[in-house]
Amino acid sequence: MAEVRFYHLQRSALEVALPKLLERIHGLPARAVLLAGSDARVEFLASKLWEYSPDSFLPHGTPRDGHASRQPIYMTTEPGNPNGAKALVLVDGVDAPLDGFEMIFDIFDGRDDMAVEAARNRYRNAKAAGHMLKYFQQTDKGWEQKA
Repeated sequence: MAEVRFYHLQRSALEVALPKLLERIHGLPARAVLLAGSDARVEFLASKLWEYSPDSFLPHGTPRDGHASRQPIYMTTEPGNPNGAKALVLVDGVDAPLDGFEMIFDIFDGRDDMAVEAARNRYRNAKAAGHMLKYFQQTDKGWEQKA
């Protein structure tokens, strides 16, 4: 079973918090697949990874870039594991099969009531499937693990 981590955004937008989380994943080291809600969203988030810090670089690619199997972080809308990733990152409320990954990072917007309710449903489903669950809440000091 996988470890499923839920990240409850409360202080910043996804595009602000995502690069730091991806840095942690990449530093494990682990390849990642990021599933977003639309092709436009994939390209938007990919552009934010290029812009977020002049002192850092996160190697990533999208279907537009090609070579999925060679991308350390592959950003797409299609479920699967084309780069042999250990980590799956879910954003925009995307729900996908969790099989084949060791770690799942489900990041959701705490300022959107529908997104919170959908995340609760994904949490219940992951629990019922026997996955190990962790829940993190964004605070002014960073991510804080809650019970």
